[in-house]
Amino acid sequence: MEEQTWELRLYVAGKTAKSVTALANLKKYCEEHLKGKYVIEIIDLLLQPQLAEGDQILAIPTLVRKVPEPIRKIIGDLSNEEKVLVGLNIRPVNK
Repeated sequence: MEEQTWELRLYVAGKTAKSVTALANLKKYCEEHLKGKYVIEIIDLLLQPQLAEGDQILAIPTLVRKVPEPIRKIIGDLSNEEKVLVGLNIRPVNK
């Protein structure tokens, strides 16, 4: 069975501290647990506000897992690794 590529979309509003932290945390977790199997799309709602509607974004930053389905969302700076992994349903890599 072929490994699926995870499609993650991070909604931010400019380069706020929370947005920068969320992206850094997300990249760290992905490199650790999904190495080579993920794509992160960053959507800045200051530049593309119309895109918030499609994923029903109500708060920033919000991470949306598009693939694998079902779609899941996590709001905040993603600093709690365990909560993020559980929220995205990522099985942690044994260290």
